[in-house]
Amino acid sequence: MTTATARSVAYLAAGILAGAAGFAWTVAALVTVGLLSVTQLGGPAFLGAAWVTRRLATAERHRAGWVLGRPLDEPYEPAAPGTVRERVAAVARQPASWRDLAWLVVCFPVGLVTGVAGTVLAAVPVAAVLAPGWLWAVPNGNAPWPLRPLLTTTPGRFALAAIGLLVLPVAAWLLRVLARGVASGARALLAPGAHLRLVREAARLAETRARVVDAQAAELRRIERDLHDGAQARIVAAGMTLALAARKMRAGGPAVSDVDLARSQLDEALAELRRLVRGIHPPILTDRGLHAALAALAADSPLDVRLCGDPDARHPAAVESAAYFVVAEGLANAAKHADASRCTIALVPGTGTLTVSLTDDGKGGADLAGSGLDGLRRRVEALDGALTLTSPPGGPTVLHAELPCAS
Repeated sequence: MTTATARSVAYLAAGILAGAAGFAWTVAALVTVGLLSVTQLGGPAFLGAAWVTRRLATAERHRAGWVLGRPLDEPYEPAAPGTVRERVAAVARQPASWRDLAWLVVCFPVGLVTGVAGTVLAAVPVAAVLAPGWLWAVPNGNAPWPLRPLLTTTPGRFALAAIGLLVLPVAAWLLRVLARGVASGARALLAPGAHLRLVREAARLAETRARVVDAQAAELRRIERDLHDGAQARIVAAGMTLALAARKMRAGGPAVSDVDLARSQLDEALAELRRLVRGIHPPILTDRGLHAALAALAADSPLDVRLCGDPDARHPAAVESAAYFVVAEGLANAAKHADASRCTIALVPGTGTLTVSLTDDGKGGADLAGSGLDGLRRRVEALDGALTLTSPPGGPTVLHAELPCAS
């Protein structure tokens, strides 16, 4: 509470200087750019003024963080290369450029009024609390009548200190409210607006779509490679073996061993095809749901796995598939790389979301940038979800996925 009050006082007091500096710069920039706009220097002058204005606005965002707990995010779109005219047009099109300017103008009267009010609110109660000391050191015999008993007598001085102590909490609350009100005004003008949020969301969706396309292409290449090198090779070998057996039978020779070999090769090819099908989409997910599929994974794992969740809960097919592969990869990593012995899987349904957490007691040090986990992250982000990993050295490792389930 004391720290918050001190930050509020510092924010309000600094607002006097910040407001005056911002207003002076705004006037100077408008006059300079206006005079140079009819010359060839108009464009560079505008860009230079915008650069300085953004630096001042950024300082204001950091100053607002004293009260709001964290600095405000910058609302600017990435600068695109081009001619001076194109860059001027790009900066002028951004609403943040004009909102920065508006705040630097508004900050002057607001900062002056609230800065003076905050300084008075902070100084008066503190002065009252310190009254016995400073009135004893600097007595004031000419105090006006209403204050003379409080300022010239010892009981009055201690009564004034008691009043100051009573007023301090109220003054501290008023200071925090006042500072938060000014900081909220700064946030309304200096924080990213709806336009930039839409631009950033569109960029994020475009990046996610590109990742999904890359992941799907990689998955198709993997399936093609597995079919070519695995099942197809075994089926071709079985066909050649059957052809050899047919030739032997036409020649009147024994072909039982060749037929048995062909049958074994076909069985291996069938097992390979089943493995590929399970890698694309496990049939148990469709038949019995996510909880049963994860229970089967836990039963096959060499770890001591505990599964928590509702066995009867069902979710969209894409969500169950993503959750399944998150757990499968997590269990595989815990067994192969983390030297874990126990693992806990938790399925927690929320309002329109499904949270999947996998915690192991391994040695930690896992990295979300690894190829397997990076593929999972792309799969989760394709559903507008989020995948996080906490794995300090020494463990434990927590793989956490939040998947939206709203239809």
